[in-house]
Formats: sequence, C-alpha cells, structure tokens
Amino acid sequence: MAITLAFDVYGTLIDTHGVIVALEKHVGDRASEFSRTWREKQLEYSFRRGLMQNYENFAVCTANALDYTSSFFRVPFSHEDKQVLLEAYSVLPAFADVEEGLARARESGFRIFAFSNGSAVAVEGLLKNAGIKDYFLGVVSVDEMKSFKPNPAVYSHFLRRAGAIGSNAWLVSSNPFDVIGAISSGMRAAWVKRSPDAVFDPWGIEPTVTVNSLLDLAEQISREHGES
Repeated sequence: MAITLAFDVYGTLIDTHGVIVALEKHVGDRASEFSRTWREKQLEYSFRRGLMQNYENFAVCTANALDYTSSFFRVPFSHEDKQVLLEAYSVLPAFADVEEGLARARESGFRIFAFSNGSAVAVEGLLKNAGIKDYFLGVVSVDEMKSFKPNPAVYSHFLRRAGAIGSNAWLVSSNPFDVIGAISSGMRAAWVKRSPDAVFDPWGIEPTVTVNSLLDLAEQISREHGES
C-alpha cells in the first residue's frame, strides 16, 4: 500500500506569523509577541472546546483569541481592524521549504493530503493562495467531526477519509501535540522542528522521525519504511 502523508497546515506548511506585517501598524515592535500570544490562545481555545464538546469552528477560535490578545495587550481594535487581521489569516504565506518538499514527496510516490483544524474552505483557500494546492489529493478537516486535534477520533477520521491504514500513514506537523496525538492513535509521525529552540513535550512518546526542513522529509520517511 502506498504511503499516505497527512500534512498539518497552520504552522507546518503555512507560516501563521505572516500576520506580523498586518499587526505592526497597530502594535509596532510588539507585533511578534502579539502574534505568538494570539496563536497560543487560538490553540488553547480549540483544545478547550474539544474537551468541553462545545464545538465552534477554527475561525471562531481565531476570532476569540484575537479578542483576548487585544485585551491582554490593551490595544483596542475597531471592527474593521479586526476584520482586516482575521482576513490576513486567509492569505498567509507558505514556508520557504514547502513547495520543494511537497514536490519531493510527490516524486517519491506518496499520497499527499492536507489535514487541518481549519475548515476545508479556509484551508483550500490558503493552499491555493500559497500556490501549493495542486500537490494535494484532498483536504480533510476536523470540522467534519466537530472536534479538534488531538482528539483520537479526528485521526481515525483522517484514515477513513484518506483510505489509509496507520502503519502506512504519517502525520507531518511542527506541533508536538499533533505528533503525539497521531502516534497515540496508531499513525506514524514526523516532527518538523523549524526552530533549534523548539522543545518536544517530554511525554515518553517520541516522533517517528524529526526533520528540520521539509526538504529532508521524503528521504527520511522512505528510509524508515526501508528499515521496517
């Protein structure tokens, strides 16, 4: 059976800190810190909603997190300013290694899917804007399950939708919680360690492979299957 790759989108393929340029005119040199807090709250709110079984889609989590961050930094935004910042999330750039990394994965014969907390419509728009949509066989969104990663049900949902089995299915993500969630659900996983300062959660569950760039991904996965 062909190897199937499930690429996380936000933070793995798409640089969520690309919104910093839009933030700079509002918060100046605090834009990076503001962006980081916004991203952390966005994920926290998705975790909490998943645990509470009180689902709202990822766009709502993003908007709520922006409201929180605005209050935390004591920076008031008009309704129009908020809309501009939220719309910036639909045109975020891909990381520099993404297109070549996807091309190498496709050349290796891997089946490539996007697998995201974002809605299918939002993710398809992001991938199209970044010029990488054609690399994917499809988009699988947790929105179809009304829950969020790392709920094990959403990884099982991916396998069903992609027609894959765990031993030949890989989650590719820069988010340790996502990697741990996938491995706990029977998939293999590649952690994309984009920063030398990134720390993997010390849970006793390690990534199947770790790469610093998507340029190394196809070779690492092929080697792993050759050795297993």
